Amino acid sequence: MRLGALYTYWVPLGFVLAVTVIREAAEELRCYMRDKEVNSQIYSKLTARGTVKVKSSNIQVGDLIIVEKNQRVPADMIFLRTSEKNGSCFLRTDQLDGETDWKLRLPVTCTQRLPTASDLLQIRSYVYAEEPNIDIHNFVGTFTREDSDPPVNESLSIENTLWASTVIASGTVVGVVLYTGRELRSVMNTSNPRSKIGLFDLEVNCLTKILFGALVVVSLVMVALQHFAGRWYLQIIRFLLLFSNIIPISLRVNLDMGKIVYSWVIRRDSKIPGTVVRSSTIPEQLGRISYLLTDKTGTLTQNEMVFKRLHLGTVAYGLDSMDEVQSHIFSIYTQQAQDPPAVKGLSLATKVRRSMSSRVHEAVKAIALCHNVTPVYESNGVTDQAEAERHYEDSCRVYQASSPDEVALVQWTESVGLTLVGRDQSSVQLRSPGGHILNFTILQIFPFTYESKRMGIIVRDESTGEITFYMKGADVVMAGIVQYNDWLEEECGNMAREGLRVLVVAKKSLTEEQYQDFEARYVQAKLSVHDRSLKVATVIESLEMEMELLCLTGVEDQLQTDVRPTLETLRNAGIKVWMLTGDKLETATCTAKNAHLVTRTQDIHIFRLVTNRGEAHLELNAFRRKHDCALVISGDSLEVCLKYYECEFMELACQCPAVVCCRCAPTQKAQIVRLLQERTGKLTCAVGDGGNDVSMIQEADCGVGVEGKEGKQASLAADFSITQFKHLGRLLMVHGRNSYKRSAALSQFVIHRSLCISTMQAVFSSVFYFASVPLYQGFLIIGYSTIYTMFPVFSLVLDKDVKSEVAMLYPELYKDLLKGRPLSYKTFLIWVLISIYQGSIIMYGALLLFESEFVHIVAISFTSLILTELLMVALTIQTWHWLMIVAELLSLSCYIASLVFLHEFIDVYFIATLSFLWKVTVITLVSCLPLYVLKYLRRRFSPPSYSKLTS
Repeated sequence: MRLGALYTYWVPLGFVLAVTVIREAAEELRCYMRDKEVNSQIYSKLTARGTVKVKSSNIQVGDLIIVEKNQRVPADMIFLRTSEKNGSCFLRTDQLDGETDWKLRLPVTCTQRLPTASDLLQIRSYVYAEEPNIDIHNFVGTFTREDSDPPVNESLSIENTLWASTVIASGTVVGVVLYTGRELRSVMNTSNPRSKIGLFDLEVNCLTKILFGALVVVSLVMVALQHFAGRWYLQIIRFLLLFSNIIPISLRVNLDMGKIVYSWVIRRDSKIPGTVVRSSTIPEQLGRISYLLTDKTGTLTQNEMVFKRLHLGTVAYGLDSMDEVQSHIFSIYTQQAQDPPAVKGLSLATKVRRSMSSRVHEAVKAIALCHNVTPVYESNGVTDQAEAERHYEDSCRVYQASSPDEVALVQWTESVGLTLVGRDQSSVQLRSPGGHILNFTILQIFPFTYESKRMGIIVRDESTGEITFYMKGADVVMAGIVQYNDWLEEECGNMAREGLRVLVVAKKSLTEEQYQDFEARYVQAKLSVHDRSLKVATVIESLEMEMELLCLTGVEDQLQTDVRPTLETLRNAGIKVWMLTGDKLETATCTAKNAHLVTRTQDIHIFRLVTNRGEAHLELNAFRRKHDCALVISGDSLEVCLKYYECEFMELACQCPAVVCCRCAPTQKAQIVRLLQERTGKLTCAVGDGGNDVSMIQEADCGVGVEGKEGKQASLAADFSITQFKHLGRLLMVHGRNSYKRSAALSQFVIHRSLCISTMQAVFSSVFYFASVPLYQGFLIIGYSTIYTMFPVFSLVLDKDVKSEVAMLYPELYKDLLKGRPLSYKTFLIWVLISIYQGSIIMYGALLLFESEFVHIVAISFTSLILTELLMVALTIQTWHWLMIVAELLSLSCYIASLVFLHEFIDVYFIATLSFLWKVTVITLVSCLPLYVLKYLRRRFSPPSYSKLTS
């Protein structure tokens, strides 16, 4: 049964397994170290012995944890106390739900009233909470204090919670831990990670199965040609062992080591610094992406708002003309200071057509008053907090608000001279350019809601007693509220096309009688039991008529650097980009336009909110009639469509040039990725930076995490971690493309190497009456696939068809790869035919030229085989690297040097003869020259696309 030495079987197999196991173990170890680092963050815990430090991994349910400003909340907690004077705190939740707005949270009333935080340990109380669930927007519970008389019961809602993965934006808070580990809301919203196997690896596995089938067929044919004589079943096993080289056992090792090289090259690329490869098993996937799913906040945008435009109808002020606004404001206040009575008289006389300065002043004042921003003073080392608050110290002031847009507006009014210096529940203080404090009393405030899309405030100017109702909101609702004008719609459209978030600001002066009448009706409506919200809305709407349009403001959510050219590159490469965000519809649409995700010529179809099957059917029919149109859809509508019309919706969405899904839950993002994979069969890549993107990143064929300001959650869960979105272009166009093409060439070469020697064995056995006798024995077999040919073949991982600059300049080259041509059944068949041709030529050539000296057949055929392999590598290489030349020469030297030790297989004296040399040269030329000629003709008459660029 045995054919040759045993070590020729177990050494290659052992080596293959060892390399694979070591690589996987190294990755697991790195993953473990990363998790350990995250779980070792230190927090303060309140105990009877005082404050102690505790690791985040040791926090348990019932612990009282102190969380500082800008620190991440380690577990789901109930909010008990805050250091803020106003008795509330702001939370940044963009890592949990993708929303840019800060959220206001309120502590439990009875615990906030306690004199100090340590008193929390003296009271006897308990929290009743619902069982853990996936809903991050709702919570039901009660807080009961038993040691008071009577016991105090307080209901708890979402406003009293601090979910893990959020960040405290103001003050220091104390909370009691409610859920930990797998019961956290953020963890329940992430799906279990799957083990990713690359499409390329699956294709190679498929080819290996075909080769196994070929091995069985060849063995059966050999036995059949012997007419199944004698113990033929044993002969089958002997032939299976004899032709086992057909299955390229070293392919796995070569590909695994290739992946390590690709990962090393990506990490070392100076053009994309800070890039980390966390999963080295799938770099080839980067070369075949058809759909890119990206988050918005922190991935495409920096989440930093900048005031860009003030439009007054007849005149617009951009960033470059803000000094004019400043001079208008300055002139108004200096005029007032010099000659107050004259100004009053003047303002009455020019009521019909006010001067430019006063129009600008009215607009700026409205923006400075109509908002929910609170200025907070912090000690800066030089000035303490109380003193800073008393003197309105500029260097110590920080603005807090639920929306970054509002902060941008207030910061802008400060830059032009009107500064918000103080605010509480009932009053607002502004500082004029001259340093005077202007006091306003807040009479009513109507907060912004997603339904109303506007906010209003009624204030009384303390110096004049004038009552003014200011309002700002989205153009769609404000158009019907303001007085008739001919410019609002057009200018809103112009600003929206530039990717600006537009707000319309208006005002209405009220007399004391008008306000008293309104207040009486408003209080009455708020007391009603039935249809309260409807009655309150009706009363407010009675004020919202014929308002004076003051201005439009344009705020831009700044994009990450080079987002537009990167998205254009991806589009030209044939990759469709979908944006999945937890943010609002208007914001998402603005960003899509601003980033040129939707080109200027494309229409946008905003999918109406649908709640049932009928509505979804009608809306899908309306969408079906649109062509080359980007789709914007909200998470709720998406859920309804997927429930009833999954197939139809996905078919229509996949035809869109771009898709924007807003108000998406984390699990919904993962669901979209999964549906794209199932419906299209194409490869997907997901990019995100927050904890809410982890599910999507883990579900996609390729997950890329952007290491942003908001921690490393996405970056740690991803297969690849980058520092900026723009690096994605190079990662796909250059590294993805190279990895895929190199692995394809490498795998085909390893298969060719195995098939060549198997063909020679088949020819040898056929000539000698189908005997199961090995052609090469012992070390020759192991040496052939290791030291003699391994280095040149493996050096193909350094080959590239075009320079990286060309690959970036012509993303259309990437589009060619999406068809999967570098490794297909066609190319596989071509390489099989080449192998059969070369194996046959070498063996028959050796038999033909060495009739008299049959003993030397091993020496001649083996030498020709080695030379043919080295020449074939040289033929395949497109760009020579110095290491490739070294590999070729090293392999040849190793073979020549080892001949001294191989005297039991090869006659050393015979090799030195001239006869041997010319015969080997002829055989090698016949096996390789026709292929060189064919390659030259093909390059000449049917060149590949990349060669047209390099010639």
